Amino acid sequence: MPFYENVFVVRQDVASAQVEQLTETYETLIKDNGGAVTKKEFWGLKGLAYRIRKNRKGHFVLMNIDSPPAAVQELERNMRINEDVLRYITVRVDALEEGPSAMMQKRDERDERGPRGDRPRRGRSFGGFDRDSGPAPQGDAPAIEGDRA
Repeated sequence: MPFYENVFVVRQDVASAQVEQLTETYETLIKDNGGAVTKKEFWGLKGLAYRIRKNRKGHFVLMNIDSPPAAVQELERNMRINEDVLRYITVRVDALEEGPSAMMQKRDERDERGPRGDRPRRGRSFGGFDRDSGPAPQGDAPAIEGDRA
């Protein structure tokens, strides 16, 4: 059976216990349709990038699913109907992650990218000249106050 990762966002005014109950309902739905939920993670109440239906925050939940496509379609149909679910996304993956997801890991446990000094700096150039110095005056054009020669 194919593997899926499903993340859904529930309204901010719903209690955590209700979010857990909703997750259990979706897990039961998957099991009834011949699948299995291998991992569930409650990521907590997090801020949204933009308001969705007058909500600025939402409860995020991740489910790793091993099920036939029909079960995932039924899950998405139920999420669409439920007014507490603000958004959801289901992605088919080749293999399911074992252990905690990146959202559940502490910053110091994640792979380090190295110190910032080792990476090349970006965004310093502005149209062929340095942002701080500004453009050099061309030909006989008088220098504008504030320009550096």
